[in-house]
Amino acid sequence: MHMKGLFSLFLFLNYFFIAVNAQDIEAAAEKFSGLLNAEQKLKAIFPFDVDDRYNFHYFPVDDHKGIAMDQLNQAQQDAAVALMKTCLDDHTVSTARSIMNLEVLLKTMEHRAADDHFRDPGKYFFTIFGIPGKNTTWGWRLDGHHVCFSFSVKDNKLVAGTPGFLGSNPAVVQEGENKGMELLKDEKNLAFNLLNSFSSEQKKKVIFADRAPGDIVTGINRKAMIDHPAGLSFSEMDPGQREKFLALINVYVHRYTKLFADDMLKEIEAAGLDKLKFAWAGFTEPGLGKPHYYRIQGPTLIIEYDNTQNNANHVHTVLRDLLDDFGGDALLEHYKESH
Repeated sequence: MHMKGLFSLFLFLNYFFIAVNAQDIEAAAEKFSGLLNAEQKLKAIFPFDVDDRYNFHYFPVDDHKGIAMDQLNQAQQDAAVALMKTCLDDHTVSTARSIMNLEVLLKTMEHRAADDHFRDPGKYFFTIFGIPGKNTTWGWRLDGHHVCFSFSVKDNKLVAGTPGFLGSNPAVVQEGENKGMELLKDEKNLAFNLLNSFSSEQKKKVIFADRAPGDIVTGINRKAMIDHPAGLSFSEMDPGQREKFLALINVYVHRYTKLFADDMLKEIEAAGLDKLKFAWAGFTEPGLGKPHYYRIQGPTLIIEYDNTQNNANHVHTVLRDLLDDFGGDALLEHYKESH
């Protein structure tokens, strides 16, 4: 099958259903904010053009804007989760909530006292920027340890959803009743499957370093960019490898609701599939004590996966939109003009 046709097939086959229509974003945000009392609103709601909208942390920080999950009652928490489902795929919402619950395990593993809240599943924050409406420009953010998404909405349509970060520590639970649980398994398995499909000559291009970087390279930078992309390009892969490569991209893009994910995939295709590159560093087989890293980079996006910390049992993954991170400059200018 022609690669363009294959790409379109991926759009059709992946994620047939969506729990909440994307057009319900405004209603979900209004319901959530409407349930907050005056004091909570002061913590949760800010203008769209504040500098804090560009803050991006995937590690615990003390000075957090937003309203924390543990500061919400059950009805408010339910409304917050409903808001998540207007922008994220059901599986992603479930994964995010499981990542939050890993804080309980981390607290035990790190022998923290009962009154120590450095590891706390309630310390995940919801923030609304601007005024949700059917004809307004606004955004919202979910962030905390290992779960960070920044969303921008224009005229009741989701137009940006990055930076988008999911991590897991531990990557694979080693003991206890949840032993063997692995929350970001597809991101690992599909990548190793792709890597192992390459010939020795192809691997010379794919593998750019014997040692994996200690974390995602783009970090928490406002502008995500890696100059001089390394790796093997899409055009240098055979049809089977291309299919595997697209399947891996789909895992990250389809963290979002189907309508938004399809738009992102069309944007990737329009920019040129042949310009996409896959790069690897570190060990070429999985396992504890075998740090590894990979990256997908093209004109419109960077995807990174890093598993190096805690004896290579601590995963960081991120999707950055090179055109529309944090909503992009054009959306901010539109907001300023409309005000």
